[in-house]
Amino acid sequence: MSNSGIRILVVDDETFMHKLLAHMLVKLGYTAVSACESGALVLDIVDGPKPPELILLALNMPDMDGIELVRKLVDHGYTGSVILVSGAEERVLQTAVYLVQAHHITVLGHLRKPVSIADLEEMTGRWRPADEAEREATSYTAHDVRWAIDNGELVNYYQPKVNVATGAVSGVETLVRWQHQEDGLVFPDRFISLAEETGLIDDLTRVVLSSAMKQTREWNDAGLRLKVAVNLSMSSCSSVTFADFVTDVIALEGVEPEDVVLEVTESRLMLDQRAPLEILTRLRLKHFRLSIDDFGTGNSSLTQLLKIPFDELKIDRSFVHGATHDSTALAMYSASLNLGRELGMEVVAEGVEDLEDWDLLRRTHCDVAQGYFIARPMPAEDLIGWITQWEERLPQLLT
Repeated sequence: MSNSGIRILVVDDETFMHKLLAHMLVKLGYTAVSACESGALVLDIVDGPKPPELILLALNMPDMDGIELVRKLVDHGYTGSVILVSGAEERVLQTAVYLVQAHHITVLGHLRKPVSIADLEEMTGRWRPADEAEREATSYTAHDVRWAIDNGELVNYYQPKVNVATGAVSGVETLVRWQHQEDGLVFPDRFISLAEETGLIDDLTRVVLSSAMKQTREWNDAGLRLKVAVNLSMSSCSSVTFADFVTDVIALEGVEPEDVVLEVTESRLMLDQRAPLEILTRLRLKHFRLSIDDFGTGNSSLTQLLKIPFDELKIDRSFVHGATHDSTALAMYSASLNLGRELGMEVVAEGVEDLEDWDLLRRTHCDVAQGYFIARPMPAEDLIGWITQWEERLPQLLT
């Protein structure tokens, strides 16, 4: 069955609106579109023999609003996807998206009224069959991760960072992948949490760090000196020997501490205050660079900046990509950037995915950019070739 045959249900109490959306969907080639005007009818359809695979859901309905309906969809075992449709302000729509995600229903995004056919086409194009999503969510066990660590199945990819003012490549972030024998390349969101929960993250981090330092030495030998960042789980900082391990690894490979950036995700930073404080402070004294990653997404960012001697701040991608069209995200981006400056920190913006994002960083004089607009993560052997391509792009990006 092609995507055009997915069962789509349009839910809106305004007859004109649900007929308009249904007409637009048919015009886009979708052949199984129906519509209704109330939440109660939706639940009857969901309980029927052929439940919808995608629901376009209006938030503002008199008898049962979209938020209440989402909760009841969960109770009725709905396994499809949702697109929210509303004329409400952007922040309300974004909060509604987060709520749907919290209910573990796949939300493809939100559309503002009046809906354009181009936006509708882009949003429905994100849909995937539930069985495909289930296959992608294949669970692994601690034994699987242990095998990957012990048998060299973990491989490092590297995503470049560039100086916004000059365009020069300033460093890379190390991003681990699992080269699974059957499933191919497995991304970290499918095994890092498991490693943390099962006590394997320390061994995993050591493998990633050792491999990254070997690669750093190879780049140095080739005349390419970069700052190489490695993500650091705070679980590793529960061991007081970790600082010595990091120091020993770079000494073995002949890498300077100033060229190593340890990126700490703030949501996990202060699980145990004493050990992390000791280890991070010792590493900073040894001239390693410390970066607070995903800044602004946790609950105690300012407290962490007060207690830990970070010298780099990474603005989370949710405040960067599309910020020129989202006043809330733009305010968060600007506040984070200004805070970093006030504290004398280098500021890195993640999630730079298009020219508008890049131009925003240029206008606001952010220090460093990282994201798909610049480069996707790549194997180490591809970096030199990418640098040549990037330098060819630069003249038009610096005007």
